[in-house]
Amino acid sequence: MLPDLEKLGDVDRLEGARLFSLGGSAITLGGAVSGAVIIVVAFILAKILGRILGRVRERSPQKTTAALYVLEKLVVYGLIVFGVISGLSAAGLNLSSLAVFAGAIGIGIGLGLQGVVKEFVSGLFLIFDRMVSVGDYVELEAGVRGAIMEIGPRATRIRTNDNVNIIVPNSAFIEDRVTNWTLKGDTRRIHVPFSVAYGADRGRVRDAVLAAARASPFTLPETEARKSQVWLVAFGERGLDFELLVWPTRAAVKRPAGMHAAYTWLIADALDAAGIEVPFPQTDVRLRSLFGREGEDAIEALGATGRREPRVGRDPQFEEPRAHPPSTNDAASEILAPPIDPADEEG
Repeated sequence: MLPDLEKLGDVDRLEGARLFSLGGSAITLGGAVSGAVIIVVAFILAKILGRILGRVRERSPQKTTAALYVLEKLVVYGLIVFGVISGLSAAGLNLSSLAVFAGAIGIGIGLGLQGVVKEFVSGLFLIFDRMVSVGDYVELEAGVRGAIMEIGPRATRIRTNDNVNIIVPNSAFIEDRVTNWTLKGDTRRIHVPFSVAYGADRGRVRDAVLAAARASPFTLPETEARKSQVWLVAFGERGLDFELLVWPTRAAVKRPAGMHAAYTWLIADALDAAGIEVPFPQTDVRLRSLFGREGEDAIEALGATGRREPRVGRDPQFEEPRAHPPSTNDAASEILAPPIDPADEEG
């Protein structure tokens, strides 16, 4: 028994070995190991719980995604802060005696890391303010446009529709103008411009384009407050300028470029099917003089005997409308693809 007691005494002496003093507190080897274990366990638990909450958020309805994201960040940050404080206490540090020292260190760090602190505080505002949330489709003043995938302690990750991840400092959402295309609503009205040649029947144009827009799978059903419309907005240089006003689905709103391309394709198919001509660039040239000659003399210099009449039936302007085969709208296929899920990656 004596050897065993001696070994236990050696272990006790080893654990109680004094490493150094800090703020009037003696740090022992055993306390340092205990504190390190507590901090490591806290970080591991925070990571595991963060992943579990991320999986729950992935399977939750769209309306609860933002709230679950806030809960996830609170749990993760809370566990880490609690673990660090508990670990330091277990190591033998008297936190109250370190208050003045920590304050001085904090001032120095704050002056040196103003940018980091600024971004961290901005990130907290973004999480709790809820003006922008994970899953929202936003457009920044700098031209960055995409879905918010993650709001971190320093920066926010935005993913464009081309699968490009852009890291934006959190302060950019606080200081600059931000357009949130999906804030407190499932959709927004868009304007799709198009033109037809002069002389086209405006009623036929309206009916053809509206029928195509309403039949589209990415157009929401019409209500009293949300109706598809066709406006005549201007008399252009080459034809009549129209706009299609339509309320698309939320998935289409998150793909603005593809959405405009898809509706433009639908309009082109509708006009072709209705035999409505789309204007094309043309220029009238008036010949006043050539090689010092004017009028008929200039025309004769070109080998012509008089003014030629337009060839009806051969010039595209005078051709009869021809039926076009059904076309493939690639932009529509992109809009109907599964939407971007903010929780489709590991945190």
